[in-house]
Amino acid sequence: MADFALTCCSTADLPEQFFIDHDIQFAVFHLHINGNEYPDDLGKSIPFERFYEMMRQGAKPSTSHVNIDQYKDLMEPLLEAGKDVLHVTLSSGISGSFESAAAAAAELKALFPERKIYVVDSLCASGGYGLLMEYLAEMRERGCSIDECRDWAEENKLKVHHWVATSDLTSLLRGGRISAASFAVGSLLGICPIIDVNFEGKLVPRGKIRHKKKAFNELVNKMLALADNQAEYDGKCLVAHSDALEDAIYVRDLVEEKFPKLKAKVQITNIGTVIGSHTGPGTVVLFFMGSKRIG
Repeated sequence: MADFALTCCSTADLPEQFFIDHDIQFAVFHLHINGNEYPDDLGKSIPFERFYEMMRQGAKPSTSHVNIDQYKDLMEPLLEAGKDVLHVTLSSGISGSFESAAAAAAELKALFPERKIYVVDSLCASGGYGLLMEYLAEMRERGCSIDECRDWAEENKLKVHHWVATSDLTSLLRGGRISAASFAVGSLLGICPIIDVNFEGKLVPRGKIRHKKKAFNELVNKMLALADNQAEYDGKCLVAHSDALEDAIYVRDLVEEKFPKLKAKVQITNIGTVIGSHTGPGTVVLFFMGSKRIG
C-alpha cells in the first residue's frame, strides 16, 4: 500500500466497515432535526429507519457541513505522523465542504511545507462519492502514488453517474425543486421524478415517470445507455436507498440481470442522513461509471 492518507467525508455513505478495512478516516457532517443535533456517523447516533420515519411524520431536518477547524483536526494528526494527505470532498455543487477543506489544507500547508496536501472536489454525492472512494482505495492498495490517485480522481470524477428516482415529493417541494402545483398533480398521479447529478455536481431533474416500478426501470435504462461499454459494463455498481430496501433490491436484481459482466455483485447501501435530508424517504439511486457528464 502506498504510504499516504486517503480521507473523505461521512457523506460518501458507505458502511463503516469499508472505512475500517481500507484505513480511511472521514470528517463528519451534522444533522439538525426536531430540535436536536446528531453527527452524520453512518447511522449510529440516529438509525436510518428512525430518521426517515421522523421525516414521514413531518420533521424538517437541516444539515451543516464540516468547517475549517474540523478539517484541520482530521488532517493535522496525519501530517504530524509524516503522511501526505489526499482528501476528497462532497460535491461543491451541493455543499460548501470543498471550500472549507481547501482553506484548511492551505493553513496546514504553511505548517507542513514538506508534505503534500491535496483536496479534490468529487462533484459526486452519496454512493457516487462512495464509488469514487472505492476505486481510490483500490489504487492506493495497488501501490499507486498520491499524485497518481489525485490525477485519476480529477480525470474520472465526472464519469461517475448518479440516477435518482423518488416517490417522496414532499422533500422536493420543501427544497424548491418542484412547485406546489407539480406536487399536487404528481402526488395524485403517482409521478416519480427522475434526477441526476450534472457536470457541476448539482442535482438536476431529468424527467417524470408515472408509477414507481417504471421509474426504477428507467434508471437501469440510463445505465444501459451511458455505462462504459453499455451492456458489457464490467466495472463497479452501487445502489443506495432511503428506507426503501425492497425497491433497492428490485433495481439491484435488474442491474445484475442486464449486466452479466459486472466486476462484483451490486452493493446496496443506505443514503445517509445528510443527503437523505434533501432527497427524503422512498428514494433509490443507481451509481456506475460511464461517459463523462457534460450537461
